[in-house]
Amino acid sequence: MTGRRDGSLMRNSANSIRGSRIAIAIGIGVFIGCVFAFCFPHGIFDPNSQIQAQRNFKNSIQVGSASCESSERVNILKKELFSASEKNSELKKQVRELTEKLRLADQGRDQAQKQFLVLGEQHKAGPFGTVKGLRTNPTVVPDESVNPRLAKILEKVAVRNELIIALANANVKEMLEVWFSNIKKAGITNYLVVALDEDIESFCTSKGVPVYKRDHDEGFDSIARTGGNHAVSGLKFRILREFLQLGYSVLLSDVDIVYLQNPFDHIYRDSDVESMSDGHNNMTAYGYNDVFDEPSMGWSRYAHTMRIWVFNSGFFYIRPTLPSIELLDRVAARLSRENAWDQAVFNEELFYPSHPGYDGLHASRRTMDFYKFMNSKVLFKTVRKDAKLSKLMPVIVHVNYHPDKLPRMKAVVEFYVNGKQDALKPFPDGSEW
Repeated sequence: MTGRRDGSLMRNSANSIRGSRIAIAIGIGVFIGCVFAFCFPHGIFDPNSQIQAQRNFKNSIQVGSASCESSERVNILKKELFSASEKNSELKKQVRELTEKLRLADQGRDQAQKQFLVLGEQHKAGPFGTVKGLRTNPTVVPDESVNPRLAKILEKVAVRNELIIALANANVKEMLEVWFSNIKKAGITNYLVVALDEDIESFCTSKGVPVYKRDHDEGFDSIARTGGNHAVSGLKFRILREFLQLGYSVLLSDVDIVYLQNPFDHIYRDSDVESMSDGHNNMTAYGYNDVFDEPSMGWSRYAHTMRIWVFNSGFFYIRPTLPSIELLDRVAARLSRENAWDQAVFNEELFYPSHPGYDGLHASRRTMDFYKFMNSKVLFKTVRKDAKLSKLMPVIVHVNYHPDKLPRMKAVVEFYVNGKQDALKPFPDGSEW
């Protein structure tokens, strides 16, 4: 009995062990099933993902074949896009140009009204013979931001916002020395040399002469160092603009001029530009009625013309007004694109009237006394041969009509300053070539 009991006990324990193993296996299976259910809600092999993968594969094949087939088309489209971009840039440029033209046209349309607003209120006309037009334009508001360094120099040099300036490079050093030596003798303090190279800057500094050299500008410096008289003359209109913008009146001077008196004591200051003349008598300097004869016209054979000899662009007084600055801009712009003489352009812009296709400059002008502000033709052809005229003391003598400038300048100093009466006699009336 004891044996049967032990055997039954062994069978019961074996059955319990197998039951516990089955329970554990079922538990593990349920746990793994829960994990898969959580991680793969649509199952491990989702039919939708398989279909999408198939579609992507087919599309990749189609794209690959399409890219191969359309490579040339892409290149064509790129070229067309580049061409369209260029055309668009050109159209934008044309639009800007048209906009600028419209703006300028609009400015010109009401120019007279704007001129009136600048000059002041309206006036009633007075009695016969008493009416005088407005001749003196108002000065511009000074703008020191244009050139702060030059502004500081001018504060020290200028007198009553006026000064003489001359441009010079190493080619005219000897004439420049005669120029500033006689300025000093005449008691003139408000003058300035615009040095076009380092040599002149050092030379003026060593002589105690006020000097100013512009900041580096490659195009400007090239002309300044090596340019001839006409090339250098063209630079002065660009340089002058800064002086006027800073609010200063300038007496521009070439260096082939001998100063015998202070010119500021003999200037009227009632015009935008006040210039010496290349004329040699009252008619040529101040204007005259010149009759043109054309016999083939019969009764109307005589045509009257008005003539005046040109202003000298090597010696003129210019006030800081809008018309003056416009004059400088016009002359500088033309000289930059034309192979022209600066004096011719200067006079054309001053004197040509408005006409179809051209707006004339609204600037007032005055011609200086040609005996006070004397050119070398007047001196050598007329004055030195006249006992009365030779006793007059001019303000300046400009050796503009003769190429042998330096010896004639020295002779002028000997004649007028040192009293040597025969100093002018060795020279011919004109040049020898």
